[in-house]
Amino acid sequence: MHLPTYEDVVSAAKRLAGSVVRTPMLRNAFLDQRTGGRILLKPEVLQRTGSFKFRGATNAIRALSASERKAGVLAYSSGNHAQAVAAAAAAEGISATVFMPMDAPQIKLESTRRWGAEIRLYDRVREDREALAAAHAAATGAILIPPYEHPEVIAGQGTAALELAEDARALGMTMDALLVSTSGGGLVAGSALAMEGASPATRVYSVEPEGWDDTARSLASGKREHNSGEGATLCDSLLAPTPGALTFSLNKTRLAGGLVVSEAEVLAAMAFAFQHLKLVVEPGGAVALAALLAGRFDARGKVVGVLLSGGNVDPSVFARALAEFKA
Repeated sequence: MHLPTYEDVVSAAKRLAGSVVRTPMLRNAFLDQRTGGRILLKPEVLQRTGSFKFRGATNAIRALSASERKAGVLAYSSGNHAQAVAAAAAAEGISATVFMPMDAPQIKLESTRRWGAEIRLYDRVREDREALAAAHAAATGAILIPPYEHPEVIAGQGTAALELAEDARALGMTMDALLVSTSGGGLVAGSALAMEGASPATRVYSVEPEGWDDTARSLASGKREHNSGEGATLCDSLLAPTPGALTFSLNKTRLAGGLVVSEAEVLAAMAFAFQHLKLVVEPGGAVALAALLAGRFDARGKVVGVLLSGGNVDPSVFARALAEFKA
């Protein structure tokens, strides 16, 4: 498996043109005032299927050969990647099977079904999703599209950051920093590759919830660290047990550091996004904004990009954020 490069991100952007939404770069005067910086928001909540994942899934599926397409594709995911693979496969006329944990948010299960994918539920505590997927692939010949350990997936995810850099440059701005929600590391790896070519002065930071800060700890130690699995599960899309081997090989030399936010800070960011940005952002999609609002990153005098990576939130969780926090 080759290491993707900036050129792969550029190629992905060309492959995806017309198929993915080029989400806008948003500004908010109150957010700038509150943080002391010029904040550039990339709302991937407006992307097809409600998250950035559609970019990587589509890029990977479009790269398949004719014979691989006939066998169909499979994936494992708590929700956003599941929806993305299901939608991308449907668009290409390919069958899809997705392994999803039994405790995945109902909104994500229903959306994945609507795209026509076959869903197979598993117990995330007692069963190994990668082993289940491998057994299915061996039995059927289906092609695995993993959520982050895949060069085309990483390159596709990087197109969101590439667009943000292009839009900033069009207004005469260069980002000093880019904050990216992180689980297995595919989005932040793709973003780092995009910045390497499109905005080399931009420092890229991973952002994770408390208890699931394996990338931050791995960057500090220089080796892949594991989570205990005992942290809060509010950010259901960011619960990877450890950074991917492929993604960490890219991130360990490219990221400027890792930021960590609390559950309360995530809920507060969700409330802020709704009240001031008029955007619905899921917990995992709000962590980068949470880091900014909570002062985990000092934005004063800086141009800072923030990826709002997804908006597929369970209604009860969203109601909790709005009830508990007034931004």
